[in-house]
Amino acid sequence: MRGGERQVWDVVVVGAGPAGASAAYAAAVAGRRVLLLEKAELPRYKTCGGGIIGPSRDALPPGFELPLKDRVHAVTFSLGGRFTRTRRSKQMLFGLVDRPEFDQQLVEHAQKAGAELRTGTTVLRVEQHGAAVPDRRTVAVVLQGGETLLARAVVGADGSASRIGAHVGVKLDQVDLGLEAEIPVPDTVAEDWRGRVFIDWGPMPGSYGWVFPKGDTLTVGVISARGEGAATKRYLEEFIGRLGLAGFEPAVSSGHLTRCRADDSPLSRGRVLVCGDAAGLLEPWTREGISYALRSGRLAGEWAVRIAEARDAVETRRQALNYAFAIKSGLGVEMAVGKRMLAVFARRPGLFHAALTGFRPAWRAFKEITQGATSLGEIVRTHPVAQRALTVLDRQMAESAASGAKDPVSPRP
Repeated sequence: MRGGERQVWDVVVVGAGPAGASAAYAAAVAGRRVLLLEKAELPRYKTCGGGIIGPSRDALPPGFELPLKDRVHAVTFSLGGRFTRTRRSKQMLFGLVDRPEFDQQLVEHAQKAGAELRTGTTVLRVEQHGAAVPDRRTVAVVLQGGETLLARAVVGADGSASRIGAHVGVKLDQVDLGLEAEIPVPDTVAEDWRGRVFIDWGPMPGSYGWVFPKGDTLTVGVISARGEGAATKRYLEEFIGRLGLAGFEPAVSSGHLTRCRADDSPLSRGRVLVCGDAAGLLEPWTREGISYALRSGRLAGEWAVRIAEARDAVETRRQALNYAFAIKSGLGVEMAVGKRMLAVFARRPGLFHAALTGFRPAWRAFKEITQGATSLGEIVRTHPVAQRALTVLDRQMAESAASGAKDPVSPRP
């Protein structure tokens, strides 16, 4: 770089969560000059259950060793605290991690691949036109404090309240509130939970609660549609009390909004791509986001490399469209099925509870999805019975809505 020239990065990634770290890793492995920006100091806490299902495991970088706190072989289901039943599996269903440790390890893999990390760095905006941009192949990343970085491509992975997502114009059609408590417990209590998670179908439409054991700490949380803040907080308190955990002081209590993209929401603008939470990519029914972050982050990193190499606007647009196609043809298909599942679940949680606790094919499907042997979309596509059942339920819900009838929120199974 000559004395008067400014450094231009091939790829700048904003946000060092699983999506950002995956994007930085993918671009760095391709041999590009990559800068990963994170506003917090690492490691940092993240409101998240920390469940690592099969698709998450399969999307990890080669040689990545999961820092598992527990291995889940059993799931206890309840419907509003009733009809409790535990299902077990000889093979591990999924693993549990602490997000600070997991995220830090992903960042370290990106660094080993050649990405440079800057923490404590807040991005105010990106600019693709104007005085700050020296040419049409460059994006300006403006930092708090006035510094401006230059890049050939930018990946926004800065969470559900993404400033990069705002630049791209991400549109949402589902926003949910998750509340969580990290509760340290004595060894005797921890032992009772080891290897087993708890899922409770909640009192508000589409809501549920969970207990994820992580050694001497239980991660207890609930999620429901935004706008039900008081009811969601009450649900968490009642859930903790019902579990006999009210006497233990949480080490951390936190909340977080999850945001799910609309079907026509953009995934890019010019030389800027978005992935993970910043793009509104998550499973709409369970609100599982780690696997979506890892998979979309990897794709974003790979296509950011192609965009960085693009010589003009036509080629940039072509590569951005290819990225959008890759997302929509994979994760988008899964999300579409998840939205249908959420709509049915919100009306008839008892049906889901009865299926998972009393219908062997439903439990087998649950196991195969969590273990990574298949996906929700694949099951609906390849199993005629599942496809017909979902179609019938869709029709019944449409007829019910048209007639003004109201389905019970929590019918008995």
